[in-house]
Amino acid sequence: MREAASTALAGLRVLDLTRVLAGPWCTQILADLGADVIKIERPGTGDDTRAWGPPYLKDEHGRDTSEAAYYLSANRGKRSVTLDIAQVAGSRIARQLAARCDVLVENFKVGALAKYGLDYASLREANPRLIYCSITGFGQTGPYRDRAGYDFITQGMGGFMSITGERDDLPGGGPQKAGVAVSDLMTGMYAVVAVLAAHASRERTGAGQHIDLALFDTMVAMLANMNMNYLVSGESPRRAGNAHQNIVPYQVFAATDGHVIVAVGNDSQFVNFCGVAGCRDLAVDPRFAKNADRVRNRDVLVPLLEQVMRARPVAFWFERLEAAGVPCGPINSIAQALADPHLVARGLQLDLPHPLAGRVPLVGSPIRMSATPPVYDRPPPTLGQHTDEVLRELAGVDAAALGDLRARGVV
Repeated sequence: MREAASTALAGLRVLDLTRVLAGPWCTQILADLGADVIKIERPGTGDDTRAWGPPYLKDEHGRDTSEAAYYLSANRGKRSVTLDIAQVAGSRIARQLAARCDVLVENFKVGALAKYGLDYASLREANPRLIYCSITGFGQTGPYRDRAGYDFITQGMGGFMSITGERDDLPGGGPQKAGVAVSDLMTGMYAVVAVLAAHASRERTGAGQHIDLALFDTMVAMLANMNMNYLVSGESPRRAGNAHQNIVPYQVFAATDGHVIVAVGNDSQFVNFCGVAGCRDLAVDPRFAKNADRVRNRDVLVPLLEQVMRARPVAFWFERLEAAGVPCGPINSIAQALADPHLVARGLQLDLPHPLAGRVPLVGSPIRMSATPPVYDRPPPTLGQHTDEVLRELAGVDAAALGDLRARGVV
């Protein structure tokens, strides 16, 4: 177990009964912050995402290993234990582990863990300090509680796809999902916040609690200003492509040799933008002088700006807009983003030793803490890598018993 005092969550032990993304994202963040995360996986197969390839991590000879890139993205810093909780011996061991943990995170269907005695009501009897976090598609209550939860579906149901994608009246218009599983990732983030809040509460009260998180709830909640646009106006926002619903100009413009993101956040920046673009008359035009007017008259203003922007190359705009204090930027590929000298200087990409590949490249946590920074001392574990170690340490299982459990397929 991690005991390093230099980590924020030193001494916090987490039992991870999750797979795929929302739950593993939560527990990886906790692991980065120093928690001892014990990942329970099915013997033989493990987390579903281990098989979600290609691409797979390559070994030192360029051959595929068993570790899919998807799995590697969300499981750094954990210890892997293979355990069949459907067997009596397996569920008994899982309960023993839960009794020794501070936090349990699970993403089974509602009520599915009760038959193994691994539901919150059962476990809190033995461990009243346990913080038990359930992550599902639609939550523990409500008419959809028994539905399976998938990010793609909640992006559609939650309204996200109604505001994502090109305008319906333009080529390529129509609903579009995000390029990553945003409701999974945001639910994982909210789960971390909830776990840490429950931990702070337990420090005062001595009691744990049950946390109920749903992808659908998260998807709707994270729409932020778009929700308020509807609640205040009574009109649902619609897809606007790369344009901003409440700020103009705040979008992608074509230059002579590429594209430029321009993000004019206030009226003074618009004045500076017009100065660089050589269209100062637009900055004093009463139709465009204030942001509210620019939003109302975007269909008049944007074509004028598009014509101006097309006349110069990308380098011209970056150099002069940056110098004038107008926010702008390129549209990078992931390769370009990771190679950006600023990210390189920040050390966001890292390599860790890996038993199958020698090294595994990873993207680290964006969290920067002066006294207790994230720790990267464990690569994503191979399947069952820590089974013997954890069961000896926390469940008192000796070598003979481990052999018997392995023979029966319990571990």
